[in-house]
Amino acid sequence: MIRNLKPQLRYTFSCSQSNLKSNVVPFFRTEPSSNDYISSLCKQNLYNEALEAFKFMRKNTNYSISPSSYVYLISACSSLRSLDNGREVHGHILASKCQPDIILYNHILNMYGKCGSLKDARKVFDDMPERNLVSWTSVIAGYSQNGKERDAIELYFQMLNLGITPDQFTFGSIIKACSGGGNVGLGRQIHAQVVKSEVGSHLIPQNALIAMYTKFDQISNAWNVFSRVAKKDLISWGSMIAGFSQLGYAREALCHFKEMHRHGGYQPNEFIFGSVFSACSSLLHPEYGKQIHGICIKFGFGRNIFAGCSLCDMYARCGFLDFARTIFNQIERPDLASWNAIIAGVANNSNVNEAISLFAHMRHLELIPDGLTVRSLLCACTSPLALSQGKQVHSYIIKMGFDSSVPVCNTLLTMYAKCSMLCNAFLVFEELGKNADLVSWNSILTACMQHNQAEEIFRLFNLMLVCQIKPDHITLTNVMGACAEMASMEMGNQVHCYITKTGIVLDVSVTNNLMDMYIKCGSLESARELFDCIEDPDVVSWSSLIVGYAQFGCGEESLELFRRMRNQGVRPNEVTLLGVLSACSHVGLVEEGWELYRNMESEYGITPTREHCSCVVDLLGRAGHLHEAEAFINQMALDPDIVVWKSLLAACKTHGNLDVGKRAAENILNIDPTNSAAHVLLCNIYASSKRWADVARLRGSMKERGVRKIPGQSWIEVKKKINVFFAEDSNHAEKDKIYAILEELWLQMLDEDHIQFQI
Repeated sequence: MIRNLKPQLRYTFSCSQSNLKSNVVPFFRTEPSSNDYISSLCKQNLYNEALEAFKFMRKNTNYSISPSSYVYLISACSSLRSLDNGREVHGHILASKCQPDIILYNHILNMYGKCGSLKDARKVFDDMPERNLVSWTSVIAGYSQNGKERDAIELYFQMLNLGITPDQFTFGSIIKACSGGGNVGLGRQIHAQVVKSEVGSHLIPQNALIAMYTKFDQISNAWNVFSRVAKKDLISWGSMIAGFSQLGYAREALCHFKEMHRHGGYQPNEFIFGSVFSACSSLLHPEYGKQIHGICIKFGFGRNIFAGCSLCDMYARCGFLDFARTIFNQIERPDLASWNAIIAGVANNSNVNEAISLFAHMRHLELIPDGLTVRSLLCACTSPLALSQGKQVHSYIIKMGFDSSVPVCNTLLTMYAKCSMLCNAFLVFEELGKNADLVSWNSILTACMQHNQAEEIFRLFNLMLVCQIKPDHITLTNVMGACAEMASMEMGNQVHCYITKTGIVLDVSVTNNLMDMYIKCGSLESARELFDCIEDPDVVSWSSLIVGYAQFGCGEESLELFRRMRNQGVRPNEVTLLGVLSACSHVGLVEEGWELYRNMESEYGITPTREHCSCVVDLLGRAGHLHEAEAFINQMALDPDIVVWKSLLAACKTHGNLDVGKRAAENILNIDPTNSAAHVLLCNIYASSKRWADVARLRGSMKERGVRKIPGQSWIEVKKKINVFFAEDSNHAEKDKIYAILEELWLQMLDEDHIQFQI
């Protein structure tokens, strides 16, 4: 009779309260039948119905509830995570004549732990007349599951001191506590205990160890545990795949998924699919994702929220926005994470209007946005054209209180910087105050670097050190970039000393930045010393030094480095070949440079760019082959830009070729009629040919068009202060002294007959 109750019971408890008594009375005629009825409901997982029956029995009968029925009722409250019902049943137990045994006590402990009421759990535990391993494990699990890792660990050691041996469930809970508390040292000690124990091969502690090691970024240790598990279950595979995916080992995640699928007997769940789709996102490999998408549909997770969210994110990251929209629309009742995924996907593809529209629709559905939502919207507003929408999002952030979130403010700062609103970026940074983290400092430093505020970078870097924020590679890259921009050797040396003193690892990327800084500051010797210290220089290392030597006219050294680079099997990139072509130009190796250019695509797989073409023009022009250079420009596959024509014009000035120079200048002015450099160079060509009438005509044309020569700029660092000078500067604080010295130098040059007419 009990086995066939389920349909009837569903009807019984859907009835109104007036009909309840008549429907259930037959089951409450005797005390045993009443207890059997409650137990049978729990056995069929009809927990709400069982609790309703308990309340009916309590109000309408004088029957006692048996200890076994109490156990079922407490278990029902645990399964429902219903603290109110749990307290009600527990209160009834205390008020009744029932004397709870240790089994019932343990169930009550477990219930309070799963419902998150650790205070009630601890009181029950402390009042227990006797405790066994299950009692200790239940209270340890309660603390571990509710973020009280320290208490869980303390109880675990108390248990060990009492001579109680942990079982697989105890180990699982305490390993979880070590993982949540970030205690990797204790986690390794527990691992040793697991290995020595009789339950060392049990799946529960093994799976917990895999999850713990992946959380500590120790993927090799996690894999060692995983590889020793004789009979893996779905949790083992899922933990390992998730660990690989989260820690950046995307290919390994996909390989293990394939291995799990090949073994058979394992049906992937939505969480495994989520991890695998995330791995496909990291690889930007939609073909893998499409294949796994098919498997996902086959196993019935095509409309699942968790799997669908990761799948939507994967398609969006790979640029398949239409697929991402389709997947999102197929998700049944998309949650906030799903909305965040589609908004982020649209935002990352710069579709600001669509991102705002999706955001408005989400709010219309009464979903409350979180910090990730507004950060995604800000990422869509990173162009001057989207600044107005960015300001609207900023207003919403203030209204909803998200401006107290450091990650949100960091994204807001970056948005203003990319929209060329550096002053607004500084306002956001200043409002962060002491809450600014390393990302905040790096964001404002990067913003200053993007807006050529090198001096501001030095000030912020010093302030950052005063605030005891430890720089990372991004910080140092910005500071070294500022040193290179200002050609500040003194500051560059200080940064190098700081790196050495603080023990920051000089990996290849940091060393490359240091090399670039020294090269731009004119210290090729320091750059070469750093290069020689690199065990395995990459293509950037080789290219930096090759280009550096070429820029300073050391063509032979540049070409020698290129030969060494090829002998060591390092494949050159576009920048390398720019340096080599420039070196050939400086040394006058026209044939070698021309041969290199012709073989770029066939030998190195590099398609020539305008920069390479400009180098070839410079190569031919320096050697005096001006007509060949002009012919080369006219047959270029790419449309020649101003830089290409300026290279030819500069060569014409050097060699005094007025005809070709005039055509080069005309082409420049066709592209940019206000280009001052073309006017000045052509003026100088006319002047060197003593064609003063043409000089006067051209200068008159410049004046008529409002073309002005961009004033020259130079700077010098004295006592840690950068002094900047402009041609014809009338605002410098010490202009009177400067011009007095210049006048004296001018007179000395006149005496030595060193003055020539130049514009």
